[in-house]
Amino acid sequence: MENALPLTGGNASGCVVQIGSTVRKPWTAGTTSVHSFISAVGGAGVDVPAVLGRDDQGRQIIEFIPGRLAMETDPLAPSELARVGTLVRAIHDASAAFRPPDRSQWEPVIPAPGEELICHNDLAPWNLIIGDRWVFIDWDGAGPSTRLWDLAYAAQTFTLNDPDQRADEAALNLVAFVDGYGARAELRRKLPRTMHQRAYAMYELLSSSVDSGREPWKSMYAQGHGAHWQAVSEYVKRHHEVWAQALSIQA
Repeated sequence: MENALPLTGGNASGCVVQIGSTVRKPWTAGTTSVHSFISAVGGAGVDVPAVLGRDDQGRQIIEFIPGRLAMETDPLAPSELARVGTLVRAIHDASAAFRPPDRSQWEPVIPAPGEELICHNDLAPWNLIIGDRWVFIDWDGAGPSTRLWDLAYAAQTFTLNDPDQRADEAALNLVAFVDGYGARAELRRKLPRTMHQRAYAMYELLSSSVDSGREPWKSMYAQGHGAHWQAVSEYVKRHHEVWAQALSIQA
């Protein structure tokens, strides 16, 4: 019998287990497309989990990345946030050269406002492993999006996800992240409004799932995620001018 260790820590892990140096998780309609995307990003020089095929139970086989989730570590210092921003930029630049195979299928959770490139769509502290390697995991929600929409979510979740933090302190972290990404003036100008829109889209997903019964979002709402994302969305909107002023100075 396989020695399977259930993996927890993410918000929507589902039936995900570790077997030896691999992760096994359900194969879905979008998995083939997602695997091609991961492989392309890795082939461009970005450190990603290796795609290892399909097991005899029909599950994905993905490399297990040892380390801790960023959400379970001490708060990241500005230099570390800059490192994450640089990693997000590398993923986007690799994706810009990726051409999805014909008849690709994607299963993003939240629709994006455009289809500029294929994005991870959940570049957040609950999907970043920190150890000897810094690697984003859980690529299953990848799909068409835009740099701005994906960057807005990553920047917000890593730097503006605590509605109790002083805005001026959060702004310093935001700038470090965006400087690490190397965002130019147009992206920086659009980020404050888009960060609010993206955070509110997350709240809408959770709140609408209460009526529709869509899981795991319905249960996550009941567990407090709905209240969290509502507060975060309001926080990001309330301090729009703080973020805009901080980002107006380009490194």
